[in-house]
Amino acid sequence: MSQMIRVTLPDGSAREVVRGTTAAEIAADIGPGLAKAALAAKIDGELRDIMRPLEEDTNLSLVTSRDEADALELFRHDYAHVLAEAVQNLFPGTQITFGPSTGDGFYYDFAPTAEHGPFRDDELPLIEEEMRKIIAADLPLTREVWERDKLIAKWAAEGESFKAEWAAELPQGEELTVYRSGDGWMDMCRGPHLASTGKLDPAAFKLTRVSGAYWRGDQKNAQLSRIYGTGWLNKKQLAEHLVRLEEAAKRDHRKIGREMDLFHLQEEAHGSVFWHPKGYRIYRELEAYMRRAIDGAGYQEVKTPQVMDAKQWEQSGHWGKYRANMFVIPDEVPNIENEGPLVSDDAEWMALKPMNCPAHVLIFRQGMKSYRDLPLRMAEMGCCHRNEPHGALHGIMRVRQFTQDDGHIFCREDQIVEEVRDFCALLDRVYKQLGFEKYAVKLALRPDMRFGTEEMWDKAEAELREAVERAGMATEEYGWEELPGEGAFYAPKLEFHLTDAIGRTWQCGTIQSDRVMPERLDASYIGEDGERHRPVMLHRAILGTYERFIGILIEHFAGRFPTWLAPVQAVVATIVSDADDYAKDAVAQLTAAGIRAEIDVRNEKINYKVREHSLAKVPYLLVVGNREAEEGTVAIRTLGQDGQRIMPLAEAIAMLKAEATPPDLRAG
Repeated sequence: MSQMIRVTLPDGSAREVVRGTTAAEIAADIGPGLAKAALAAKIDGELRDIMRPLEEDTNLSLVTSRDEADALELFRHDYAHVLAEAVQNLFPGTQITFGPSTGDGFYYDFAPTAEHGPFRDDELPLIEEEMRKIIAADLPLTREVWERDKLIAKWAAEGESFKAEWAAELPQGEELTVYRSGDGWMDMCRGPHLASTGKLDPAAFKLTRVSGAYWRGDQKNAQLSRIYGTGWLNKKQLAEHLVRLEEAAKRDHRKIGREMDLFHLQEEAHGSVFWHPKGYRIYRELEAYMRRAIDGAGYQEVKTPQVMDAKQWEQSGHWGKYRANMFVIPDEVPNIENEGPLVSDDAEWMALKPMNCPAHVLIFRQGMKSYRDLPLRMAEMGCCHRNEPHGALHGIMRVRQFTQDDGHIFCREDQIVEEVRDFCALLDRVYKQLGFEKYAVKLALRPDMRFGTEEMWDKAEAELREAVERAGMATEEYGWEELPGEGAFYAPKLEFHLTDAIGRTWQCGTIQSDRVMPERLDASYIGEDGERHRPVMLHRAILGTYERFIGILIEHFAGRFPTWLAPVQAVVATIVSDADDYAKDAVAQLTAAGIRAEIDVRNEKINYKVREHSLAKVPYLLVVGNREAEEGTVAIRTLGQDGQRIMPLAEAIAMLKAEATPPDLRAG
């Protein structure tokens, strides 16, 4: 075997180096600046330790802080390891489990000693200080390959039962690697890592909270303590993130929902929303807007049952892959007055639907379909139920009962690309009219567990790529990216990730190209050749669910909805009681013009009324007194602006009517 290998750099130049040379040595050979800046290596596109020897011809690129996504992944992974080392330094006997990076930081799950019990938030500053000591020590992070039996024996001997269990269950052919911090502490990990702890910025992380967790996410297993942190490349990024967190807390949809009296949640209906009149007004306006959008796009709206037989879910494939998240009920309760079990051993089972797609196939199958009938676009504002764990529920963002803006397009093979492109155009228009100018488009590819042949998946993925290209969205402007392994079990999917007013992203829209479900549920149409053919089923949603999307809207607008969506669009408030009759007439005229208006004739000072309606996020306050009553005018105060404008009531009504008109119904 030759002792020399060929390393090709991003600019196309190549170097002959001795086998076993590290990427760090190549960086140093290029220049001292790069040697200092380089954090890791990409070997044929795979992120690797910069100190790991190169063993064969390869394409090499060096990762620096300018490669922010890769750099942040490395930093956050390392912060998690430093956290684990710090905890074990401070609290001997604590067992370590897993510690991944997250979207804005990292966490690590620990099994504390019985004497100590779960970790507490007030211990976080002490742990942070120990982490900074480890970073300051600039300990080398070294990769080691271990034999399975020796590693399991080491973990067991040191009382690390969780690590020993995990190591024993890893596939036999898989290489087991650990990383050492200095000469002592180590953790089992695939890597990669930075060259040393000193590469981290001691001022660019913060531990944020402690929560409970379960080993391997199973409530039947041991309870653990999870410590969360946020980690960044430098102090400035951390400061900006903390400001965003502060702003996010102000915009929390649960807080604003209470203040605006939009909805509430309570234990008697875990994961279901009690919509109050004002909140349901927002829901209804959004629903009406979406109905106009889908009607204009050629969809036919349907309504399907809430409960279907388990046999249907078995046939669709959901029973085997989604059963744990379904609410299951017996088909019949024999006799509730007799003692003993309510459900017999041989009971038939049914389930609340967690999604609408199988029911839409059943509608498609009613009557013979011809190739001329396609595409058939079917939509449903479908109420679904999913059995989410209590700990995963979050306000109206993640619930158990929800309504999807669901749709399915049954089409021929030759119609797929055009239908997906048209969907992208519809989604683009909806998002922009709802106030979201920026969103990213991602293609989620085949997962390890899936139905269908490789040929099916190849075709489906290629069609979605082509559609995005035709829509002009496969560009950097749209954040185009492919996500290996993240597709649904029956189809690849396009995901659409919104960016809100403070820079957070939310995955909402999706479209999936599915050849599996029509096959499993025996959907067919008669082709031009007179033979039966399978349609392709495009699963699509724009909002995702109404509950979550309204939560996103609340936080995006901080409760200050555009006038057309605001539950109350205007309040007429009096300065003196002599203007009460004029105020009542003004409200009547506003209401007749289709404006959602209320009156405030309470015996309170006007400054009090202004403050109260501002907190309620009412877009317009029309103040009237004796002078306004005599002149037929109003003094308009606009939410978020100082001062007021005096204008005739008729002119004010015309202005408000224009703003209260939904964007899709406005002229021009």
